[in-house]
Amino acid sequence: MKFKNRRAMLWHFLKGNKRFFVLSILFSGLVSLLDLINPKIIGFTVDSVIGTEETALSPYLESLILQIGGLPYLKQHIFSIALVVLFVAFLAALCRFLFRLFNSMAAEKLIKRMRDLLYEHIIYLPFSWHNQNQTGDIIQRCTSDVEVIKNFFAEHLTNLLRVVLLIVLAVYFMSGIHVGLTVLSAAFIPVIVGYSFLFHHRIGESFRKVDIMEGQLSAVAQENLTGVRVVRAFGREAYEKDRFEEMNQKYMNTWIHLMKLLSAFWASGDLIGGLQVMLVVAVGAVLTIRGAITTGEYIAFVSYNAMLTWPVRMLGRVISEMSKAGISIDRIAYILNSPVEEDPEEPVNAPLDQDICFDHVSFSYGGESPEVLKDISFTIKAGSTVGILGGTGSGKSTLMYLLDRLYNIEPDEGKITIGGVDIAQMDRRYLREHIGMVLQEPYLFSGTVADNIAITQESTEMAEVRAAAKIAALDEAIGKFGKGYETYVGERGVTLSGGQKQRVAIAQMLIRKPEIMIFDDSLSAVDAETDAKIRKALGERTDQATVILIAHRITTLMKADNIIVLDHGRIAESGTHEELLSRNGFYRRIYDLQSPEEA
Repeated sequence: MKFKNRRAMLWHFLKGNKRFFVLSILFSGLVSLLDLINPKIIGFTVDSVIGTEETALSPYLESLILQIGGLPYLKQHIFSIALVVLFVAFLAALCRFLFRLFNSMAAEKLIKRMRDLLYEHIIYLPFSWHNQNQTGDIIQRCTSDVEVIKNFFAEHLTNLLRVVLLIVLAVYFMSGIHVGLTVLSAAFIPVIVGYSFLFHHRIGESFRKVDIMEGQLSAVAQENLTGVRVVRAFGREAYEKDRFEEMNQKYMNTWIHLMKLLSAFWASGDLIGGLQVMLVVAVGAVLTIRGAITTGEYIAFVSYNAMLTWPVRMLGRVISEMSKAGISIDRIAYILNSPVEEDPEEPVNAPLDQDICFDHVSFSYGGESPEVLKDISFTIKAGSTVGILGGTGSGKSTLMYLLDRLYNIEPDEGKITIGGVDIAQMDRRYLREHIGMVLQEPYLFSGTVADNIAITQESTEMAEVRAAAKIAALDEAIGKFGKGYETYVGERGVTLSGGQKQRVAIAQMLIRKPEIMIFDDSLSAVDAETDAKIRKALGERTDQATVILIAHRITTLMKADNIIVLDHGRIAESGTHEELLSRNGFYRRIYDLQSPEEA
């Protein structure tokens, strides 16, 4: 789903919890209304109950007072007025509690929905998008920026009605006391709103820089935490510490700049607010002495003016917070507006136990990057084993990423078919469920060995887990662990060796029993003897599956039915092990390098 503007995206976020925000806004307005009643009661009490001034009341209130005995009754039972004040204060407290309750519920539901939508969208974004965006920055957008939006809704937007209502009613009640003094008080409102708009853009731009710097800092921390073994193995702790501290210093300086702006903004508000209160108190006192207003009216007016100061400043703060929220909304919109992988409306999910054909396939990673594959054409017979050999950057892995549709082939760059059906016409999920891929650097999740082997299955018997592990030459190694298959492997499988992780990944794929099995240099971390055991077991187990072996070691590929040799994105040679040796070409040169004793 692509959002046209910020409002459309926010409206989508609010789906399902709008009623809670409406209720919180309603009770916020009631709090404002109840807060404005007590100053009126106190002013009436000072002037008409304690004093002798006549206070103009609405016909309804005058009728109500007469029914209970009029002013004489109130003078003799002044505690009844105190009870009314307490009752109004209690209602205001109750409404304030309900406002906070519904506001908190709405905010938590909002942030949950935002996180759910972001996570669901991110996992369906193309592989190329993830390669172009740092993980740390993505996490920062999904945490800090989401929190900023939640706070804006919960702490500022829901208070907006209350603020406006307080300003309107306070000005209305104040004008009923003295128009001139009201004009003096209200004259500061456009000043506060005006300077808030002046700070709006500068605060937003500074917050955008802070957000970017936080994302970069998160990316540095995430890279070092996930690659801690590499950092320590090469003795790079001091270098990485200095790099982090340098980035952290820049982040701190950016925050300090933002805090200077915010401090200037808040200090200006304090100055203008204090000046307004001082002028109202001073001028009001003069008017009271001259008899233009009564003592009770003066007390009520000062109370209303005090109430007016907070909402006016709050209105200014809402304007400034809008700039911060706007930046966070745009950063989240970048993720949500990034196009996800799309499948054809009517996919053709043909059987995948058929011949695989690469038909004049060319591919580049976009931009100004050179072509990785150049006019590649070959066919893999169903049920056969094909080896792919080539130097670094020759396009071996890219071929398999294209077969699994992790990358898309443009219409004019050839096609890949399985059983004559273009894989571009297939449903991605269906295709990937029937293609098993083991990468050179497999990723294991926190959990036990058994959990990781069976992670692709909803329910798996332990016997199946052990059977897959035996084929991957892993069962014996697991038997030496203290807790066997219940051994906890840690984050990214940190407690296992490189070869053990590769074998867990192989078992993980074998348990699925896919029609197409891809081993992307996934035996590089095991010794030659274990490599031979695994290949032998695979040959006995995968006689019905199509197997694609990508490797640098010729011993891994020599039993394949066909071997394809890639060189700079093109097919240099293809044939069986014996045929390629007899040609004395690129394959033979690599064989001689790896087998000097036979050269």
